Amino acid sequence: MEIKPLFDRVVVKTLPQKPDKVGNIILPEIAKKPEISEVIALGIGKLDGKDIDFEVKIGDKVIFNKFAGNEFKIDNQTYVIIKEKDILAIIK
Repeated sequence: MEIKPLFDRVVVKTLPQKPDKVGNIILPEIAKKPEISEVIALGIGKLDGKDIDFEVKIGDKVIFNKFAGNEFKIDNQTYVIIKEKDILAIIK
């Protein structure tokens, strides 16, 4: 199934991460805020009727706040759809 986000939206797939530990205490998922994900799909890049080019491209690894966007599942794979402005950084 193909995903085509609208406007300035970006679809990302969360990459697996190791659980963080502090001493012998393993931090729960809710304590980990930034998420590292891979960009899967881009919208058309329009916002408020103006053409805006995306800073990210498909295949980029990005960091965004865990609480940004909406999570959804397709074919047992979890994705998140976020606005491009919610992306904090591109990992090179």
